[in-house]
Amino acid sequence: MNDRKVRVGAATWGVAGWAAGVLLLLVGAPLAARGRLPERLATHWGGGGEPDGSMPLWAAAVLPALIWAALVAVAAVAWLRADGRTEAATRGWLGATLLSAGVFLMGGQAAVVRANVDREHWREAGSVSGWIVVAIVVAVIVGLAAWLMTRRDVGAGEPVASAARLAIPEGQRVVWFSRASNRWLHLISVVTGLPAVAAAVAAAAGLTGPAWSLIVPLGLASLAVLCCSSVRTRVSDRGLEVSFGPFGLPTRRWATGDIESARAENRAPAQVGGWGYRLNGLGTTLMLRGGECLVIRAKGKDFAVSVDDAERGAALLNSLTARTAA
Repeated sequence: MNDRKVRVGAATWGVAGWAAGVLLLLVGAPLAARGRLPERLATHWGGGGEPDGSMPLWAAAVLPALIWAALVAVAAVAWLRADGRTEAATRGWLGATLLSAGVFLMGGQAAVVRANVDREHWREAGSVSGWIVVAIVVAVIVGLAAWLMTRRDVGAGEPVASAARLAIPEGQRVVWFSRASNRWLHLISVVTGLPAVAAAVAAAAGLTGPAWSLIVPLGLASLAVLCCSSVRTRVSDRGLEVSFGPFGLPTRRWATGDIESARAENRAPAQVGGWGYRLNGLGTTLMLRGGECLVIRAKGKDFAVSVDDAERGAALLNSLTARTAA
């Protein structure tokens, strides 16, 4: 599987999981509270904070979902059509757009439900101004963070074109990139994170109290799995950089002076104790799929990561460490 297929596959699963989760919550929030809502919901408020427009409950559930589905479709087409130098930039605005839009739509839907819950008529609905402001602020922060995290890939350098040991001319900058992803770990992250998001939306909509015993453990578990579901590796004259998760956080770095050797090695999940971030007699392994791994030895310990084209990355890393030691 080449690097582009890995990126497209990981993005497809990530977009699908996020899109499905947001869609389910947009439709599910008003339907789950329908016994406590009027027949028509206030969906528009005037400048004075008083409701001045309404929709049937089904329309209030479906309209935001349709907006979200259209946005996801446009973003997915843009991602699949991106290639070469535009791909990293596309990934940046795609992540920022989908994350911020999803957060805003869920926050807006929660605000609408909260304003209408336990009201006899939609004209009695409360104000949504404060909640909408919070939703906008959070959406902007999330989108900006996503854009900044992915933007650092743009223009970072050219991939290595040579295959074996590299004779690097003095003063020339050579960079090697590779990625890997595990769709099942992405799915597990979605499955564990969706109940936490649903509980948070329900609390924001005033349907339940904050279920911290559900939100915190499931949310943390989802983030932990997400961080181990994909990886990006970069070899340069600075050494090796391994970035975890879709936004490259956290990141581990090894300077060229600290790396004793590098090699490519075939490993299977059964050898290292399963999928994800594993510690055993072989050292530390980030196992995303069985097969080729880039393995380095630094300060007497081994670290391995599942990546494509590991032999080329190891060759460049050995050349760079030798040049540093010379």
